[in-house]
Amino acid sequence: MPVWHAKTKELQEQGKIRLVGIIEEQHPDRARLFMQWKAMNWPILVDSQNLLEMTAVPVTLLIDENGVVRKIGPDDADVKAFVESPVPERGSLSRTSAARPDTKLLRIDAETGNVKALRDFASAIILWGEDTELGSAIRAYRKAVDLEPEDGATYFRLGVAYRKRYDSALRTAGDFASAVEHWGRALALDPNQYIWRRRIQQYGPRLDKPYPFYDWVTAARKELRDRGEEPPWLIVEPSGAEIASPSKEFGAAKLRIENPDPEARIHRDTEGFIRVECTTVPMLLKAGEPVRVHVVFRTNEAIKAHWNNEAEDLVFWIDPPEGWAADGQYHRFPNPREPVDTAERRIEFELKSPANGVAGAVTIPGYALYYACEDVNGVCVYRRQEIPVTVEVK
Repeated sequence: MPVWHAKTKELQEQGKIRLVGIIEEQHPDRARLFMQWKAMNWPILVDSQNLLEMTAVPVTLLIDENGVVRKIGPDDADVKAFVESPVPERGSLSRTSAARPDTKLLRIDAETGNVKALRDFASAIILWGEDTELGSAIRAYRKAVDLEPEDGATYFRLGVAYRKRYDSALRTAGDFASAVEHWGRALALDPNQYIWRRRIQQYGPRLDKPYPFYDWVTAARKELRDRGEEPPWLIVEPSGAEIASPSKEFGAAKLRIENPDPEARIHRDTEGFIRVECTTVPMLLKAGEPVRVHVVFRTNEAIKAHWNNEAEDLVFWIDPPEGWAADGQYHRFPNPREPVDTAERRIEFELKSPANGVAGAVTIPGYALYYACEDVNGVCVYRRQEIPVTVEVK
């Protein structure tokens, strides 16, 4: 987009051409930040579900005033000719305007069990509905894939719905894992689908990354503030895999750190101060391939638990079996400056399966150590929680 913006900036200022973009991003607010950073003030539409069924991007189109595509993949000469050519007569072409769909009617149609009706209802909820309706969209997409299990596009959209709910205040345990699972199923049905592959790579291991996806966010914010502008707020802050640079070699840990609790003497978190969610990306890998592990720690709101930041940091220990490699066995999340907080903690690391590994589920032992407290003036404890990582090798 920045390239075409620069090429056509003078034509835009002269009113001879207008730019409109369509993005296939899961998080459109990040595109808003990018547009403001690059001073591109033309409209951007969002197609997170890939309803356009694009297999690769970018695709550039020249569209005239009648809505007719005049050129696909234009070069500079095509743009010049396009601007200078007269507008063809409208002829029998009729103009249509898009309207917000009636989700109530779509819901009634979906109840018939028709696959297209189920998809239409679910996609409308994702585009126009509230977060409270995401469960209905997920159920509709699940019914659709049950009826047509070979349809990769519906699996992909189901993954989008799960990830959208995961990013909301209404997340349920396993939403992120379900998103990765269904994106993987979609890609297995069509390995050539660029958009689906990129969505998995966004959260996947460095060996499988084509580029760092969101490493530009920090620079964008700084430049905007230096210009006296306020960057837009992001619903989900990019971190870990989303900002990691690609690597040609697996970064196996060379520094050896001792197991912090080798005899498992630290008391277990039987009180449930901290809830843990562990997701591997991809969900299914071939022998010899890497996987990125996402471990998320959240305080238990039911007992008003919080982190005790005046004690030691949260640490995570992984103990890979023979033949497996890890980019580190010991991982640490530094405590924030405030004495207590309830913010989630994230630890990410990568594993690499042995080239001669056998197919099947492999469970890799792991555990976390942390200080947590119950309620405002409640007891504070040092606890251990077992967090095994299960990897499926095909």
